[in-house]
Amino acid sequence: MTPQAPNKTYAEWLRLYDPVPVDAATQEKMRRRIAAMVGTPRISIVMPTYNARSVWLREAVESVQRQIYPNWELCIADDASSSAESRALVAELAASDARIKVVFRPENGHISAASNSALELATGEWIALMDHDDVLSEHALFWIADCIDRNPKARLIYSDEDKIDEEGVRSSPYFKSNWNLDLFYSHNMFSHLGVFRADLVRRVGGFRLGMQGSQDWDLVLRCMEKIDASQILHVPRVLYHWRIHAESTAGSADAKPYAAIAGERALNEHFSRLGVDAKAEYTGAGHRVRYALPASPPLVSLIIPTRNGLHLLRQCVDSILARTAYENYEIIIVDNGSDDPDTLNYLGSFQDSAFVRVIRDDREFNYSALNNMAVAQAKGDIVGLINNDIEVISPDWLSEMVSLAIQPGVGAVGAKLWYPDRTLQHGGVILGVGGVANHSHKGIAFGDSGYFSRANLIQSFSAVTAACLVVKKERYLSIDGLDEAHLKVAFNDVDFCLRLIEKGFRNIWTPYAELFHHESATRGADTAPEKRERFVREVNYMLDRWDALLKDDPAYSPNLTLDREDFSYAWPPRVELLSTARIQ
Repeated sequence: MTPQAPNKTYAEWLRLYDPVPVDAATQEKMRRRIAAMVGTPRISIVMPTYNARSVWLREAVESVQRQIYPNWELCIADDASSSAESRALVAELAASDARIKVVFRPENGHISAASNSALELATGEWIALMDHDDVLSEHALFWIADCIDRNPKARLIYSDEDKIDEEGVRSSPYFKSNWNLDLFYSHNMFSHLGVFRADLVRRVGGFRLGMQGSQDWDLVLRCMEKIDASQILHVPRVLYHWRIHAESTAGSADAKPYAAIAGERALNEHFSRLGVDAKAEYTGAGHRVRYALPASPPLVSLIIPTRNGLHLLRQCVDSILARTAYENYEIIIVDNGSDDPDTLNYLGSFQDSAFVRVIRDDREFNYSALNNMAVAQAKGDIVGLINNDIEVISPDWLSEMVSLAIQPGVGAVGAKLWYPDRTLQHGGVILGVGGVANHSHKGIAFGDSGYFSRANLIQSFSAVTAACLVVKKERYLSIDGLDEAHLKVAFNDVDFCLRLIEKGFRNIWTPYAELFHHESATRGADTAPEKRERFVREVNYMLDRWDALLKDDPAYSPNLTLDREDFSYAWPPRVELLSTARIQ
């Protein structure tokens, strides 16, 4: 994970922005907000337990009892614990508080069966899942109830989380994005804290037996099949503290290898139910979903604008021709006024080529216009925008990108781009970083998996770079392509991707299409006065056109910085602090 700047520790972040306990004035504001809610739904917390360590089970239960939101019940199912001490503690806790319900199972059935037994006790409209050794923040259920009240159509709700060790020290916060289907397929970003509409849980039959280790993930997959993505809400606050110890999945994925196997099964059965020809496999950092190409893969038109730059152009084209496993493609080189004799000779060598076409366009450089013109002449159902300073690394790069681009609901697909020194150039685009946008995890070293492995996982981003971008031609044309009037050079790819989102598509980045990017080597920096003026105009256009999204990228987190691309903490976060929140 990316380290924080000196003296910018999570402990300090918590002290400033999420202090414990919540002060009396804030608690009073929360109680007034609760009184003003249209309804105060009962939240049933489902907690399976087996031979729990007494100190941790007591701490877990006490964290529930400390909740500021009052309308809850705790449903504990003891899964035939062999420890008399554990069973006695469960009985003691239930006897001490009428809101705690307990069932003692006569035989051990593992976590799914025990969770279903706890579900049978639940009478609430909502179900929250909690492990017997974890801890809730005291305002956890308040923010869940607040979300429910503000979003009456919500059916699934999840929050941010962190880890808590055996001494109670918190660490490793996972500040999550809003609902991100492709990231969810890569790892279970929903848990924890995960909260479900109770009737939805019962509709899908509760927990499935045999899914131990990924039973929560499987439940979310089956629930989301019955609802719209807009009904899955994210609370960008740390509401759940996941206990780290030797046997917990919080400590290491190696602690429960069976969980990875169950995750594969949950995903693959989900795709089977949806009729999607895809297969998930565990990679160590998460799960990779491979989508099948059709028996006759579509023609792809790869568009490469260039002006001179023979060395880079030849390197780009040769690498595509020599290293691309996908066979059904054409290359369209858009020659934007080359005058170098060697370059012209090279371009002329493709006159009789079956794979490469050259289109001459001598107008002033306008990246958007050059690509739009070429797309109009492209023969392929898929178009790929490729910079002339790109060099292929992985032979399956185009197969991977096309397999994603042809999926329903997908707009643009971006690749993992490396600088020649094997530091990362592009891992997706984060809105708002540095003003308009910048590249996720830019500059991290080869082998660094990034923030919660996000540099190694397929996921949705609000935008991806057009240095290597694949999209269905019909979708490109449906939004009139790149904006050649307002964004001739900069940010046209970001704007393009955001307009795809406006049309209802999502944009995907994959780490399994790897290429080198010798960035802007032929055009150079925009230091000339007229170029600088143009850049400023393009920045201002983006700020005016996309102001709200640039301030709150749904694929990022308001708890992470906009000053850098390294997923470090925001000081302060862009969510209202408890002490100053306008809770009303």
